[in-house]
Amino acid sequence: MIRLDWHWQTLAEWEAPLAARFNRARRFRGVVGAFRLISRLGNGVFWYTLMLALLAWDGYAAIPAVLNMIGAGLAATLLYKWLKGKTLRPRPFQQFGDILCLTAPLDRFSFPSGHTLHAVAFSLVVIHYYPGLIWLVLPFTALVAVSRLILGLHYPTDVLAGIALGGIVAMASLML
Repeated sequence: MIRLDWHWQTLAEWEAPLAARFNRARRFRGVVGAFRLISRLGNGVFWYTLMLALLAWDGYAAIPAVLNMIGAGLAATLLYKWLKGKTLRPRPFQQFGDILCLTAPLDRFSFPSGHTLHAVAFSLVVIHYYPGLIWLVLPFTALVAVSRLILGLHYPTDVLAGIALGGIVAMASLML
């Protein structure tokens, strides 16, 4: 098992002020509720609904896109679970008292952001097949990424890693 405790601690201390700044958005009315909803939709509901909508709208022509989204989603899940199990990075709210956890995390560790990884992978696959949906999926993906910071669940580098890995997963799935 890879042990990066010293590195994670050093990085966390560097990132904590920025993570805390995002988390302080909780002071504004409606922010926590809105980003909890975005986070829940980012758990898969938005993407599963989109897949069903594509099938209903485009019929058999949507099957390649939907199958590619499913494949990218499975690959993203395997990758982020493996990485979380190897890096064991604690979540920011576990290390810094000024960062509050504003919704229940789906798992124990922080690196990378699985929500962001999936959102980027799904978005890029959808945009490849349906470029006209960029107006829908890119803003939602950005909101999912920001939700992870505001809700106190991730550090900025967790989200950046999710973006990069999501891009890699999407590109690999589109090449297959």
